[in-house]
Order: sequence, then structure tokens, then C-alpha cells
Amino acid sequence: MGGDGAYESNVRGVMRDKRIDVASIPLLYPCGGKHFGIDGFVGLIHSVILSQMPTETKSPHLELAEKIISHQIGAGSPAVSPDGQHVAYVVTRVDYKANKYRSQVWIASADGSTPPRPLTAGEKRDGNPSWSPDGTWLAFTSGRSEKKGETTLCIIPIGANGEIRTVATMPDGVGSVRWSPNGKLIAFTSRTQDERYTKDDESWMAPRKIETFFTRLNGEDFVFDRPTHIYVVPSDGTAAPRNLTLGAREHSNPAWLTDSSGIITDGALHEGWDLDLANDLHVVKLDGTITTLTDHTGVYFAASVSPDGTKVAYLGNGDPLTSPQNEHVGVLDLATNKRQWVSRALDRTFAPTSGAIAPIWADANTLITYAEDRGTARIVQVDATGKNDPSYLTGGRRMIKAFHAAASTIAFVASEVNQATELFVLIKGTERRLSEIGATLVSATEPQTWEHFTVPCGSPYSGGPAEVDAWIMKPKDFDPSKKYPVLLNVHGGPHTQYGETLFDETQLQAAAGFVVLMSNPRGSSGREQAWGQAILGRKHPVAPGTGWGDADVLDVLAVLDGALAKYSFCDSTRVGMLGGSYGGYMATMLAGCHGERFKAICSERAVNNMISEEWSSDIGTVFRVEHGPNHLDDAEEYMRMSPIRHVRNINVPLLIIHSENDLRCPMSQAEELFVAMRLLGKDVTFYRFPGETHELSRSGSPLHRAQRAEIILDFFAKHLKQ
Repeated sequence: MGGDGAYESNVRGVMRDKRIDVASIPLLYPCGGKHFGIDGFVGLIHSVILSQMPTETKSPHLELAEKIISHQIGAGSPAVSPDGQHVAYVVTRVDYKANKYRSQVWIASADGSTPPRPLTAGEKRDGNPSWSPDGTWLAFTSGRSEKKGETTLCIIPIGANGEIRTVATMPDGVGSVRWSPNGKLIAFTSRTQDERYTKDDESWMAPRKIETFFTRLNGEDFVFDRPTHIYVVPSDGTAAPRNLTLGAREHSNPAWLTDSSGIITDGALHEGWDLDLANDLHVVKLDGTITTLTDHTGVYFAASVSPDGTKVAYLGNGDPLTSPQNEHVGVLDLATNKRQWVSRALDRTFAPTSGAIAPIWADANTLITYAEDRGTARIVQVDATGKNDPSYLTGGRRMIKAFHAAASTIAFVASEVNQATELFVLIKGTERRLSEIGATLVSATEPQTWEHFTVPCGSPYSGGPAEVDAWIMKPKDFDPSKKYPVLLNVHGGPHTQYGETLFDETQLQAAAGFVVLMSNPRGSSGREQAWGQAILGRKHPVAPGTGWGDADVLDVLAVLDGALAKYSFCDSTRVGMLGGSYGGYMATMLAGCHGERFKAICSERAVNNMISEEWSSDIGTVFRVEHGPNHLDDAEEYMRMSPIRHVRNINVPLLIIHSENDLRCPMSQAEELFVAMRLLGKDVTFYRFPGETHELSRSGSPLHRAQRAEIILDFFAKHLKQ
């Protein structure tokens, strides 16, 4: 709980593919007493651990978490057939008994004339559907290889009898599956492993020579010696996959040229890429020849080629050293390399929190894409010439999470606050829902709805409407005559957004009897660019703001004050606060600076020391694009924004949750906070989750997600329901 956005910058090529009872206590000091040595110390810790181990009795909060998490299901990755008549998509569900996620490829008739049906068994994480140009085959990825870690690329006939064929088996993942226009080849991405990964264990591996930043990635560990490359394989599987982009540099997001002679990719191939953070577009021919189309001055990614083959649409921005920015749609002329932004009239990001998707050419002058808008995400039509303003094609209080289009059919998946992510189509202005996969989830968990409201900003703001979007959810079995404890949530990012989607965090809190409060303070996405940049560093050379921990804190407190004044069922004497990642940063900051407002706070996967984060995070050194100077040139500014400097003022009970394999906000961030609070005699509880990354709350093992929810709900019940 406490934030569904990861603490990550929007700099492409760096963060790109754009949820304990006792700490590990170092033996730094003598323990005292001549008979109390290492063995005695370890024995004491062991006895403490045993005394705090949970009993076999399942708590009500764990039962609640298991019910909600075990029923999670959703649609994703829509792919429209070339004739627009069918949509392939992926259904992902939780298999709680197996402690796994299952996914399978389904197919639906775009006109709704026949019920959707599964194409694959879904026991091996099937995904990434992609249609052949003639619509007779569907490619997809699967974990059905017998060898652990391998991923297969398969094809299945559509509209005719036939078996699934495996056309490629890769040792380190397959993604971004794309058929060539002539149907003869399939391009895809996969990591190319260094020879060291063939060894039996690390004791046989050669040492790694580190020459750049960003050598590791949360959830992946080392990546510089297993870069993402573009492969091609004959679509009939008659030859082995061939690597088109050999070398140390990464390439992503393949998009075929119309004559099938090569592929547009994006990647940072130039020297100094880890310093200037630029990301370029390239043409990669089938013989491996690479021509760079852009000039290392921007962040350009997610390309698609126009129907006549003369232009390339893409996403990005023109300043790699300023983040966040609202990513926009650009068009590049392949003959001249001239480019222009064509979506600037709509000041929203076209790379939403749910993931950037390449613009799709509806015709020679029209692009289909999507953008965030104040807690929602909508399909947008963009004029490829830039002469006309972008226009929304969908509306409503919902979050569109992915889309695809072909032959006048636009397919998308979307969720509402009390509805799972389902499949929809938009054909000639008429919208139709095609799936009902969330029916069991809705009937079993009875998700709550919420109310959207706004409050004035907590301090002056002139970049747009000076109001903060907020949402409040009543507890289950609400009684208007009663007052309820309140949980104030702050999302991660900071340039992400809460909004109109089914969110297990809020549903768990409401079902446990809490009023749930959440908002998109300054620094969030979904608004004009000035909103997101309002908390850039005070010394930022392009767009100086208040820095973290200023306008954002004031907005969050304004939302709390506004809710307490507006909704009489909120008990102002029983308020808790929680947040993850950047939301965890806000949790620690609020605990140290405004702790008197809260009965308890949970700080999860937080950054607590901005200075040490700079050399320990997988994206360390990149925070200068938000703060201005780097930590060497202005350590004082980084420390000024660090919550850890307020630790002596934390007098509210604090719950710390962190994952052992978190590389985004490493475990040392939690340890630093725990050690300081323990030495100061503060009320602190610390849980460490083994085997999990920064994504625990979103994609961690279902069991760990349920245990985490139990810990959080128990903590707030103890402190807020007394």
C-alpha cells in the first residue's frame, strides 16, 4: 500500500523497460560484559526473532488481503487484426495457491458477435500477441520451455486448423514482437548475455569491468553485460534468430520500415550517453548497418513508420537534462531528418504512468495515441502535420492502460475504480465492451467507489488551475452517524498519478474500516507541465521550483485539511499516513516535520537520504535532472531535501517496509532510518521482504503482497482504532 508509482525519473534509456521484525544489525560496537560475545549476541537476536514470529492463526486482515489479492485479474496488451475484425489480448490473473501469476492470450470479435475465447492454456505466462500482416497467424511469447529462464516465441494459426509452432527460444526473455510487413520475418527484443552467464555459479565468473553508470536495473540486476538487442527470425521458424544490433549498447522498440528492409529502433549509442542522458532514433538495416536519425540532443523513443514509409512518429522531449517533462508526439521526415512536435497544443504527457506506447498511424495524416488527464487516461487523435489540435476520442472517469489500432478499429483496455481492467473497442465513434473477465472479482470482493473533489493548492501556484485533484473512499459498511479513522496515501514517482482505476491498496484499506484519502499534489503527472515541474530543485537551471518536500507537502496537507473540513465522518484525531517510493520519502518527511498531525505513519521503499541515494540507486547520478546541481556540487541542497535530517523530530509510531533486492531505493535507505530511530529510542517497526524488489506492492509474489497488506493494516488498526 501507499503508492502505485515507482520512484523513477522519466529519462528514457535509463529507467526504461518508462509495488522485519529485526533489522540486519552490523556488529560495530562491543556489547559489554566479558561473557557477551558474538555467540551471545546471535543467540539474543535469534530468540527475539522467534518471539516475534507470527502464530499459525490467520488474522482477519490476512484473510481480507488474500481474498482481494487472490481474485485479481485484468486484460492487457490488445492487438487488433489487420482487417480490424478481431482483437487478441492477454488476461493475467493471480494463482494464489501456487504463489504465481498466470497469463494467457485470448481473442475476441471486434463486433461482439461471438464470445471471447482463450487461445492458449495460460499456465506458462503467455503474452505479447502480434498479428501477421495477412491476419492468418498470431505470434506470442511464452514460458513453456522446459529449461528454467528461457522464453519461447510461438505462432498459432488463426481461422484454420493447426498446431502452435515454436520459432525461437531465448535464454533471457523475449519482448516487443513485430512482424515484418512482408510477413517473412519477426523482430523482437531479447537480452544478449555475456559469456560469464554460462558458468555454473558466480565463483567461476570473470570480474565485471564498470565504465559507465546505470549498470544495474531494479528487478533485473546487472544489465550492462546482458544488453537488450533486436533479433529477427524467419516467421516459419526455418532458421535461428539473428542479432541485428551486436555490441554493448541497447536497442528497444523495433518498428519495421514499410519495405521490410530494416527497423527503426531507439537507444543511446553515443559516447557519454550516461552523462548527457540523450536517447536517439536509429535505422537498423537487415545487414546490421545502423544510421542514427537524431542528434543526441533529446530523448526520443517508441517510433512507428507512416503507411507510405516516408515519416516516423515517436514520443519524447528535447531536453534530456530536465525531468519531469510532458512527453509529446513528434514526427520525423526520413528524407530530410527534419522533425517537429505535433501534440504541443495539448499540455499533457503522452507517456502515461501505465506505460509509453508508440503512436499508431491511422492514415497518412492521423495518429492514434493516449495521454493522461487529471486522474484519467484517454485515447487521443493527433494530426501528424501539427496543423490541428489533438482531440480526445474517449472520455469518462476511467484509466485507459493500453491500446492498439488497425483498419478503423481502436482497441483499448481500461479500468474504473470498482471495475477490473476490461477490453473495449471504438469503431467509427461507437464504443463497445468486449470482455467480462472481472465479474468474479467484483462479486467476490464488492469493490468500493469513491468521490472526486478538489482543494486549493497549499501555496501559490500560477502554472494552471491552482487546485489539487483528490479522491475519498468511504469504508465498507459505512454508517453516516459514525466517525472513522483516515488513511492519507501519497503516490510514488513523483511524476505519476493516482486516478480512476481499480486499486487493490485502496480497496484493502476501505474494506478494513478506514476512510481512504489520496491526491495528485504538485509534482504529479496528468496535468500541465508546470504542475509536474513545480517541485524541481530551487537551483534547477531550466525550471527552478520549490524542491521536494515543500509545495508537495503543503498540497498533501491541504488535501487532508480540506477532507476533514468537508466530510464529517472523518475523525481528525485518528489520521494515519502511508506512501511508497517517493511516497515513502513524503511519509518520512511528514513524520519528521508534521508528525503531530498523525497517529501513525508507514514509510515504504523510501528514499530517506538524497545524498547516499546518488551512489547507491540503480539510477544514481540521474537525480540532477530534477534537483539541478549534482550532489558533489551542492551536497547541502541534497541534504536540505533529505527526510533523514529530521529524524530527531519523529515522535509518531513509524512502520518501515523495504525489499531486500530493491535497487531503486536500496535497503540501506531503510536501514539508515531504522538505525537512527532505534538509537534515539523512537517507536519504530521494521520489516524486510526477502527476494522482492522495488515492485513488491505491484508485482511481488502474491503471498508477500498479502503479508505486506496484513502488516500495514494491523499497524494502523493498532494505532488508529484504539
